[in-house]
Amino acid sequence: MLQFSVQYALDVPELSRQQLRAWALRAVKAAHQEIDFEFAELTLRLVDTEEAIALNKAYRQKDYAPNVLTFEYGMDELNTVRGDIIICVPVLKKEAAEQGKTLLQHTAHLLVHGVLHSLGYDHIEEDQAEEMEALETQILAEIGYPDPYKVKE
Repeated sequence: MLQFSVQYALDVPELSRQQLRAWALRAVKAAHQEIDFEFAELTLRLVDTEEAIALNKAYRQKDYAPNVLTFEYGMDELNTVRGDIIICVPVLKKEAAEQGKTLLQHTAHLLVHGVLHSLGYDHIEEDQAEEMEALETQILAEIGYPDPYKVKE
């Protein structure tokens, strides 16, 4: 059901391929209940700020490092969906600290978010956002993490 590769552009020993793959697989399985596809081929690339800015400039014409950037390539005639997910590790770590989350918690959220984008989910319209966020929250709960959209008091 899933071919998942991880590329490390920088050293992040606390984020193992095995853990990242398990989270991606959980998201793919949850989405598969809603979307009719046979197979998913996804690549995750963990990058530094410089590479994240360059990609964001080249593909979105935005001059900053996003936390996650997803390239969705759609579904082919064999019902295989493909996508690339880019996570900027320095932004990831900064946001986790600012939000009072662990690195693993925030990584799981951004990875699940990116996987869902690569499978065709979006959050441009309010109803799309509600559906996507509800699925993210469900997947993260299954992993054992709290709702990422609830603000800590």
